[in-house]
Amino acid sequence: MTDGYGIRLGRVLASANPHVSPLLAPTLDRLDDLGPLPDDIIVHLDAGYDSDTTRALLSERGLHGRIAHKGEKAPIQASQRWHVERTHAWQNAFHRLSRCYELRVTVVDAFFDLADTIITMRSLIRRAWTTHRWDERLNCRP
Repeated sequence: MTDGYGIRLGRVLASANPHVSPLLAPTLDRLDDLGPLPDDIIVHLDAGYDSDTTRALLSERGLHGRIAHKGEKAPIQASQRWHVERTHAWQNAFHRLSRCYELRVTVVDAFFDLADTIITMRSLIRRAWTTHRWDERLNCRP
């Protein structure tokens, strides 16, 4: 789960290639750890979540969902999902995570925490370059 800038808000570790819909409830439970949230949260989900069970789960939590429909082309309807996919690609750049043979969940969780910290810091620094400018800023170029 990420915010609109791709910064990780929470994750649920699971084995390789499980169906994603049973992981939605534990993932949304991570929102409780964040404290008070805005009222107008929109959850963007891909076609793997296209079911009445998912819609019922979102409505009982008071969340609005945009769920891609099965059988339709994804790039048009999943315009907001690229933040999550980009963050997954950034995590895959940490090769220790892509080929993880560790059996202890705490160690795997620590590797993901370290990768998420590095990704978050890089994202905040990159965003600060464009949002915090001043005239007297030092220039690295001669």
